[in-house]
Amino acid sequence: MSELRPRSDRSVVKTTGIARHGRLRKAGPWGAILAFLGASVVVVLVSGAALAGIVVNQLNNNLKPGVELVQPTDAPPPSVGAYPGGFNMLIVGSDKCEEDDGCSGRGSANLNDVTMLLHVSADGTNATAVSFPRDLVVPYPSCPRVDKDGNQTGAMSSPMTGRPINETLYYGGLACTVLTVEALTGLKIQFAGLITFNGVIKMSNAVGGVPVCFAGPVKDDKTGLDMAAGTHTLKGWQALAFLRSRHGVGDGSDLTRISSQQVFLSSLVRTLKSKDTLGDPLKVYALAQAATSSMELSSGLRQLDNMLSIAAKLKDIPLEAVTFVQFPGVTGQGGIYQGKVAPVQYKVDQLFSKIRADEPFALASVGDGNGSVVDPNAEPVTPDPAATGAPLEKLNISGQTAADATCSNPF
Repeated sequence: MSELRPRSDRSVVKTTGIARHGRLRKAGPWGAILAFLGASVVVVLVSGAALAGIVVNQLNNNLKPGVELVQPTDAPPPSVGAYPGGFNMLIVGSDKCEEDDGCSGRGSANLNDVTMLLHVSADGTNATAVSFPRDLVVPYPSCPRVDKDGNQTGAMSSPMTGRPINETLYYGGLACTVLTVEALTGLKIQFAGLITFNGVIKMSNAVGGVPVCFAGPVKDDKTGLDMAAGTHTLKGWQALAFLRSRHGVGDGSDLTRISSQQVFLSSLVRTLKSKDTLGDPLKVYALAQAATSSMELSSGLRQLDNMLSIAAKLKDIPLEAVTFVQFPGVTGQGGIYQGKVAPVQYKVDQLFSKIRADEPFALASVGDGNGSVVDPNAEPVTPDPAATGAPLEKLNISGQTAADATCSNPF
């Protein structure tokens, strides 16, 4: 396991911007958007030399000092071409309300409302995005202490035996969330990014909105979400309200909220890869600007060369090879898990043994039938004719691929 500790030679950046079978998984909304940032820059660069010079200068100016991760990546950032080998990226969505977010009246606790791990296979053929329930109780390793502004103080905290994973950001910033997920999964995380409310709003606006199917009317008074049945294009505060809603979907739990979020994420990936996005230089530029101004990135990820190489690694992965899964958990347990989520250890071991070995896998079913259901009007996914080899092992884990059309299921 790699560690996260303060390093004076590494920096974290604030930027504007925001994975099915096998070894590569994106990330939730934040992961998909962040992965697309590099592709956005590429498209802008090829649109014209003069514009490219302006864009690169502006994007570089947007980048602020970054967050320190413990160990450097195994490979140095390449100047050209796809990132060498596989990698893991953690995307964290904070529920902290800033003054300019238009969310006055909310608490200001800095908790990780969304925690998602993106694993990309070494050969770049698939990706897996694992969402961690915010109420999942896990052990905390020793973490860098942070002050009220989230800056590392140089001191380290003592390990804790069991706390909800969404408090790691409060106790030790992004570095602590990374260290905790590394200890939990046995994976080394090379890159990490943090996005807040305002960043989600900017990103959804920049892409022009994301089509989301609702199997029935969804109403959540806690987030302000009120949607009729059918497909609606969500952006801005409406997109944020949907992503945060738990009382309006499924059984009202965080577990079904994740399944509902995957409806959005799969549609987001399809939107990002569509010609309507990639073929629109203004939309691409707006997306890149939003990404570089709304995210706090680890020092390795803030480098434009690394962003471009990561984008090159991701851009040709087919939709059916981008899988969204949920960290296996269950409610209704006692002790430290009372009212929270406990890991289902044998499923956890199955999932992460596959990911650590970089082995693709299949899902037993699409969606969980609770927070999300298969869209009855969608055309069935056609397997890639180029795909060969023995059938993949099916894991009894909830999720879907980016190619699967699903609908959010009302409470």
